[in-house]
Amino acid sequence: MNGSEKPAIGVIGVGWVGLVTAGCFAELGHPVVAMDVDQAKVELLRAGGTLPIHEPGLPELIDRNRERLRFTTEMVEPLDAARILFCCVDTPPTYSGDADLSRVEAVVGALPEGGGHALVMKSTVPAGTGAAIRRSNPELVYVSCPEFLKEGSAVRDFLEPDRVVIGSDPGAEWAADAVAAAYEPLGGRIVRTDVASAEMIKLASNAFLATKISFINEIANVCEGVGADVTEVARGMGLDPRIGNKFLQAGIGYGGSCFPKDTQALKQLAGNTGYHFQLLTSVIEVNELQKRRVIAKLSKHLGSLVDRKVALLGLAFKPDTDDMREASSLVLSARLQGEGATVVAYDPVAESRADQLLPSVELSETVGAAVAGADAAILVTEWPEFGELDWAELAGRMANPLIVDGRNFLDPGALRRAGFTYEGIGRPADGGEPVAGG
Repeated sequence: MNGSEKPAIGVIGVGWVGLVTAGCFAELGHPVVAMDVDQAKVELLRAGGTLPIHEPGLPELIDRNRERLRFTTEMVEPLDAARILFCCVDTPPTYSGDADLSRVEAVVGALPEGGGHALVMKSTVPAGTGAAIRRSNPELVYVSCPEFLKEGSAVRDFLEPDRVVIGSDPGAEWAADAVAAAYEPLGGRIVRTDVASAEMIKLASNAFLATKISFINEIANVCEGVGADVTEVARGMGLDPRIGNKFLQAGIGYGGSCFPKDTQALKQLAGNTGYHFQLLTSVIEVNELQKRRVIAKLSKHLGSLVDRKVALLGLAFKPDTDDMREASSLVLSARLQGEGATVVAYDPVAESRADQLLPSVELSETVGAAVAGADAAILVTEWPEFGELDWAELAGRMANPLIVDGRNFLDPGALRRAGFTYEGIGRPADGGEPVAGG
């Protein structure tokens, strides 16, 4: 496809969302100018080779479209090349729980006056942000187009969307039309609405998915008390089309860059309007408490954790990413060390990020090295390779073959036959196996 056939697109911020957005629009035939203030990151992207993030399929997509991609630290380059500028900068939570919009404000401040450009907000921002920006910049053409990408499948999510939400208010129709035209070849349903509603769609969607996770974790905790198997309960629930089977996997809670931040942001947003979001408050509390239950499972078998060696299998918040933001491993390692345990860990891709965030955790190059001499292991991230390990051989390496399967990823019967004491989340602890069939 000839890049000159499609209009140029500017991307501001080449973190995870920005880099996926830039690469995928280039794949669709758009010339893309991507700008970031991080000189080292830009130089790395210009040089080719290893990307600053781990995302399956993205390196190949970037390499395939380098002739249509330009990376820069100068804002003038995307301004000169494109009228449509996708804002993909980070909006981390502040201590108060509000979103930090300083990077968004810096982008807005760098735009020229006159209305010749349109700012398309991909960054997750609180409802009302667009209105506040336009009150301060009445000539700014502003469109809300929240992202719904999942780490580990972001390229596929972008190129095969279930919906694309485009929020615009009077005066920005030309820009909303241009954004819709850019996404239309992908075939997903285009949802046109106002800016405030588009902003709320993103926050409400993530809050609802987080609610499903916390709900099934609460069910898992009840299952442990009555001897039921939460995996069977979730299977039966998920067959109801009103419920569905997605996000009904019990475990040690959600993490990552979206769910923790967006649930807190929506709770704070509600509080700012004078409304106490009781349900979301409980969702957040359940997620925090879920990690503590893992410590209780270890203590049930080991007693005091002082001078015990515990291996964490997986550090990233989910498989197929190296993202450590709000990862369960951060909480677990701190709690274990606080109980006096020595913590070792293994992750196939997140080691470099973990080395910065977990300086007191010993990082191993293999699973075998991590569990050697350990009193227990916790499966934190359900990397596919963990399902293919020789668990009998690993049991022989451990001082005490105890495993807490924090994602219900492993086969309890197979682990017990391999010599392990197996603890799942919401699964029978007596070795009972579910009845096959159904």
